[in-house]
Amino acid sequence: MVINKRFATTALAMTLVLLLSACSDMSRRDRNTAIGAGVGAVGGAVLTDGSALGTVGGAAVGGLIGRQVGK
Repeated sequence: MVINKRFATTALAMTLVLLLSACSDMSRRDRNTAIGAGVGAVGGAVLTDGSALGTVGGAAVGGLIGRQVGK
Protein backbone atom coordinates (compact mmCIF):
# COMPACT_ATOMS: atom_id res chain seq x y z
CA MET A 1 0.00 0.00 0.00
CA VAL A 2 2.89 2.39 0.72
CA ILE A 3 4.28 1.88 -2.76
CA ASN A 4 0.93 2.79 -4.34
CA LYS A 5 0.64 5.94 -2.21
CA ARG A 6 4.21 6.96 -3.06
CA PHE A 7 3.60 6.32 -6.76
CA ALA A 8 0.36 8.31 -6.72
CA THR A 9 2.01 11.25 -4.95
CA THR A 10 4.95 11.25 -7.34
CA ALA A 11 2.64 10.97 -10.35
CA LEU A 12 0.57 13.90 -9.09
CA ALA A 13 3.66 16.03 -8.56
CA MET A 14 5.00 15.21 -12.02
CA THR A 15 1.60 16.02 -13.56
CA LEU A 16 1.64 19.40 -11.85
CA VAL A 17 5.14 20.07 -13.17
CA LEU A 18 4.07 19.19 -16.70
CA LEU A 19 0.93 21.31 -16.51
CA LEU A 20 2.80 24.30 -15.14
CA SER A 21 5.58 23.99 -17.69
CA ALA A 22 3.02 24.43 -20.46
CA CYS A 23 2.45 28.07 -19.47
CA SER A 24 4.61 29.77 -22.05
CA ASP A 25 3.55 33.31 -21.12
CA MET A 26 5.02 33.05 -17.63
CA SER A 27 7.95 35.22 -16.66
CA ARG A 28 11.30 33.58 -16.02
CA ARG A 29 10.88 34.08 -12.28
CA ASP A 30 7.40 32.51 -12.33
CA ARG A 31 8.73 29.52 -14.27
CA ASN A 32 11.55 29.09 -11.75
CA THR A 33 8.99 29.17 -8.94
CA ALA A 34 6.82 26.55 -10.63
CA ILE A 35 9.74 24.29 -11.42
CA GLY A 36 11.09 24.65 -7.90
CA ALA A 37 7.70 23.78 -6.45
CA GLY A 38 7.42 20.71 -8.67
CA VAL A 39 10.89 19.46 -7.86
CA GLY A 40 10.33 20.21 -4.18
CA ALA A 41 7.06 18.29 -4.18
CA VAL A 42 8.69 15.25 -5.72
CA GLY A 43 11.63 15.48 -3.33
CA GLY A 44 9.34 15.90 -0.33
CA ALA A 45 7.24 12.92 -1.40
CA VAL A 46 10.29 10.72 -1.84
CA LEU A 47 11.93 11.75 1.42
CA THR A 48 8.76 11.27 3.49
CA ASP A 49 7.55 8.08 1.77
CA GLY A 50 4.58 9.79 0.14
CA SER A 51 3.38 11.87 3.08
CA ALA A 52 0.99 14.60 2.00
CA LEU A 53 2.55 17.01 4.49
CA GLY A 54 6.03 16.22 3.17
CA THR A 55 4.89 16.75 -0.40
CA VAL A 56 3.25 20.09 0.33
CA GLY A 57 6.18 21.20 2.48
CA GLY A 58 8.62 20.23 -0.26
CA ALA A 59 6.59 22.15 -2.81
CA ALA A 60 6.55 25.25 -0.60
CA VAL A 61 10.29 25.16 0.08
CA GLY A 62 11.08 24.37 -3.56
CA GLY A 63 8.87 27.22 -4.74
CA LEU A 64 10.60 29.67 -2.43
CA ILE A 65 14.03 28.54 -3.58
CA GLY A 66 12.99 28.64 -7.23
CA ARG A 67 11.63 32.15 -6.76
CA GLN A 68 14.96 33.37 -5.41
CA VAL A 69 17.12 31.78 -8.14
CA GLY A 70 18.45 34.35 -10.55
CA LYS A 71 17.44 37.32 -8.43
